[in-house]
Amino acid sequence: MPAEAPLQPIALAGPTASGKTAGALAIAAALAPQVPVEIISVDSALVYRGMDIGTAKPTAAELAAAPHHLIDIRDPRQAYSAAEFVQDATRLIGEIQARGALPLLVGGTMLYFKALLDGIDDMPAADTAVRARLDAQAAAIGWPAMHAELARIDPASAARLAPGDSQRIQRALEVWHISGRSLSSFHTTKKAAGDADPAWAGRLFSLEPQNRAWLHQRIARRFEAMLAEGFLEEVMRLRARGDLHPDLPSMRCVGYRQAWEALDGTYPLAGLPERGIAATRQLAKRQITWLRGMAQRRIIACDQPGATEALVQAVRQCLHAKAPQP
Repeated sequence: MPAEAPLQPIALAGPTASGKTAGALAIAAALAPQVPVEIISVDSALVYRGMDIGTAKPTAAELAAAPHHLIDIRDPRQAYSAAEFVQDATRLIGEIQARGALPLLVGGTMLYFKALLDGIDDMPAADTAVRARLDAQAAAIGWPAMHAELARIDPASAARLAPGDSQRIQRALEVWHISGRSLSSFHTTKKAAGDADPAWAGRLFSLEPQNRAWLHQRIARRFEAMLAEGFLEEVMRLRARGDLHPDLPSMRCVGYRQAWEALDGTYPLAGLPERGIAATRQLAKRQITWLRGMAQRRIIACDQPGATEALVQAVRQCLHAKAPQP
């Protein structure tokens, strides 16, 4: 008797505050116990230990509702690249399938999704001399001007990066100076447009609001709730370690960067809610820009009544379509 075919992975993407965690847990609950679900986080902030409130990390109860992976796997001093994510996620997908479970990839780090779904070429290694020149140039003209330069040579990457995102702007400019190619070209040449891994065809679901104001309200409420839960105190504890600084990828996460700057006195603490909410809204805008480039996605209007039920039903239909016929 041949073994059953492994369950093909399903992905759930969406901008911040669109309801991805709730949607993933609803899928897991609806499919259990016939189809066990294991969740792979696709989030560049959730990998960090000790960064819980500001990342909206799933609660202990949510983590217990289904097995989760790629959460709390790095110290905030460490980096975690898209290439590392692809390696880890690919391994986990195979392990979950071998257990007879459904791999459910959930998150909002669109570079990770794109690297996994479309592939990623080997990019040039870091070059300290090039970085030093870029740092000197940035010190003279500022990162917003560097972002404008990136927009001239690589408009696709610039559209996805905030003008103050020095780490990623520097990397994109570094790649161009070393290779003469845009960073975005490395993300697109592995597979031709529309030639994504066929295993993902129809299996990428995207929570997107029809009314952007709905998302903005949720972002504001969530940031205010984070502050009430002790987000600022969380950042103070991270600062007190003494081995972290604001240029680390972890501390450049949305919210953490603004909190760090407020604690440094860059602007009054009273301005943190406004700045944090504005930065989160900009993140959501960039995430939606990424999503619009993923033609294979199946959109679920997350701001409409019954959105969770619609998502669960769509996933059920997807799984049923792949089931062998009697």
